[in-house]
Amino acid sequence: MTDIEIQNDEKRGRSLDNEHWADVLVQAMPYFKQWCGKIVVVKYGGNAMLNDDLKAAVMKDLVLLHTIGVHVVLVHGGGPEINKMLERVGKESKFVNGLRYTDDETMEIVQMVLTGKLNKDIVGLLLQEGGKAVGLSGVDSGLLRAKKINKDGTDLGFVGEVTEVHPEIVSSMLEQGFIPVISTVALGENGDNNRYNINADTAAAKIAVALRAEKFIQLTNVSGVLKDINDPKSLITRIPAANVPHLIESGVIAGGMIPKVECCMIASKGGVPRTHIIDGRVPHSLLIEMFSDRGIGTMIY
Repeated sequence: MTDIEIQNDEKRGRSLDNEHWADVLVQAMPYFKQWCGKIVVVKYGGNAMLNDDLKAAVMKDLVLLHTIGVHVVLVHGGGPEINKMLERVGKESKFVNGLRYTDDETMEIVQMVLTGKLNKDIVGLLLQEGGKAVGLSGVDSGLLRAKKINKDGTDLGFVGEVTEVHPEIVSSMLEQGFIPVISTVALGENGDNNRYNINADTAAAKIAVALRAEKFIQLTNVSGVLKDINDPKSLITRIPAANVPHLIESGVIAGGMIPKVECCMIASKGGVPRTHIIDGRVPHSLLIEMFSDRGIGTMIY
């Protein structure tokens, strides 16, 4: 959706009469009841994290969900911010097969940016919107444990994959009425006291499984899975998980969409009933997905 289309939608919304507004609220009411008391894990990144207007819309959505009784967990990345900090200190970003090479110094910066800056910035924004939020990292209470990975035999430094999720601290925060905001820095396993840089999408999916979430939502920079990547109108709105391998083989799911879909599959195979890839560039896309018949993006179930 273009900026002009969004503005037109907003104008149409302002022109709705009372009867139509009432109809919107009536349609949303069953979803309020459906999701109250359920856990929803949201992976937050992309344009929604960089654009101030979109950022504000996401925070408002999360606080509204929390206010009506949805147990929201926010897991965030921060690649662009890490790149900026590395540039500021004169350190070159190095990627191997799409993964950031993370030496000692880079890991310090990753932890500082994700846990010390971005995490607290997001918590602050949620508080400003009237929410009740608390910042966590994967290190806190051993939430995320990881092991060092090698990509095709290549040493990536302190890049890890999640081996264990211990969600007790997150569950405790939810029970106390907080929105947990999680940065994906993990602690090593089996006495390994190193910190590891973790892919936030994968970590979010595994956290959703551990919490037995009802929904896992990835906010991305694309509208969802398209039959034709050059045709925005070819969006596939629903995909049974059993159909995913065929869609990958046929090339419908390709490139950067594959890891997003694979994260949905991790959550789906782990027992999360509904997983979604939605467009974070659309203001209030979370509310559209949660509280309307039309939904938004692609659901893998």
